[in-house]
Amino acid sequence: MAEQLWKGRFTKAVDSRVNDFNSSIRFDARLYREDIAGSMAHAAMLGAQGILSYEDTDAILEGLEAILADLDSGALAIDPAAEDIHTFVEQALTARIGEAGKRLHTGRSRNDQVATDLRLHLRRRTAGLKAQLEELAGVLCRLARQHAGTVMPGYTHLQRAQPVTFGHHMMAYVRMLLRDLGRFDDAVARMDAECPLGSAALAGTTYPIDRTAAARTLGFAAACANSLDGVSDRDFCIEIAAAAAVCMMHLSRLCEELVLWASWEFRFIELDDAFTTGSSIMPQKKNPDVPELVRGKSGRVFGDLIALLTVMKGLPLAYNKDMQEDKEAIFDALDTLSLCLDTLSPLLASTRVRPEAMRAAAAEGFINATDCADYLAKKGVPFRDAYRITGGLVALCIRRGETLETLPLADYRQADEAFGEDVYEAVRLDRCAEGRACTGGPCAASVHKQIDAAEAALAARARARGGR
Repeated sequence: MAEQLWKGRFTKAVDSRVNDFNSSIRFDARLYREDIAGSMAHAAMLGAQGILSYEDTDAILEGLEAILADLDSGALAIDPAAEDIHTFVEQALTARIGEAGKRLHTGRSRNDQVATDLRLHLRRRTAGLKAQLEELAGVLCRLARQHAGTVMPGYTHLQRAQPVTFGHHMMAYVRMLLRDLGRFDDAVARMDAECPLGSAALAGTTYPIDRTAAARTLGFAAACANSLDGVSDRDFCIEIAAAAAVCMMHLSRLCEELVLWASWEFRFIELDDAFTTGSSIMPQKKNPDVPELVRGKSGRVFGDLIALLTVMKGLPLAYNKDMQEDKEAIFDALDTLSLCLDTLSPLLASTRVRPEAMRAAAAEGFINATDCADYLAKKGVPFRDAYRITGGLVALCIRRGETLETLPLADYRQADEAFGEDVYEAVRLDRCAEGRACTGGPCAASVHKQIDAAEAALAARARARGGR
């Protein structure tokens, strides 16, 4: 078993069960790239400050580079008996370069080391997540452009309400995803503002280190302003988990609609066979397992956020072992979100939209009733009277099995003499959707403007990412 870095104080061996309970290597092993990057920045700073000799600094940097290459290639395996990734890297380094490896930890602690590693890791992970979110938003924009004029019922209370278009509906989710991207941007910007490296255990160090140089080497704006806060802060984990939870809530809402729309009761869409499953005893079934699982996994990510908040809520300053529980929760939240995004984009790209079913549902749902009342109001009938008259016409249609588009003009005129032949144009579903031309509305021109704006925002993000 790898030797504990802290064993000098103790005269009795730690119980093997405590070692297993205390160890974090099984989940923090994924931090090895960030741990090595942080150690290289720290070593370079120690050398520049004259705290380490040039010879030791060069040996440490070359040794760390070799360890990273061997870990990446698989030539070196992480020892599962190591207490944590920091211990493993330091002991692997010492085994390769000797005494110089033992000097790497000068002026730092595992407390500031893990706080730095975790920030670096989450920076990388969120960059990947944001790219996945941008991809999904792009898929939805393409669907919206294809169906900017496809009329469907808009719903309130899951009851058919007013006419919208499928493109308009898709763009509502694009707006949610753009806000999700903004939340991740904000959380990462705050996280990158301060680097905890050099805070040491809690009170800094007596060595003449240059914390600002190390921070900038690692891509942070500055060193953290308070060493106690530097090692005990996990706000960045909580903020990123919160952004992930809100994003999963949005994905869950979208998936709820996909499940409904793919059902025989709606038949608005048909999911591709490659993204559905069947039943072991019912041959006719085509189950929307992917959106159902995304919907279910949202609760898992919500739980990760609650776990992080619960871990942190009662901790005194500074570092406490409870904080080891931060990594599994934030890793799981981001892994789960990434898995969902990775599956949803191709599912939506392959989904077949059924405009005829949407149009039929729109016609049967009297979602043009408001337009009928507005027609009367524009003829001088007070809106409340127009509302009452239209409600009576809807009741008449239901009794006869008619729609407002097929109801004879004589019935209209019997309800109110203000009705004329032009009422049929006023209640035509396509016209009802197109007539809602206000900013953000469902008319095709408005939907195309929304798509253009969203695609421009996504392109700007891609350019900014390429420029870094």
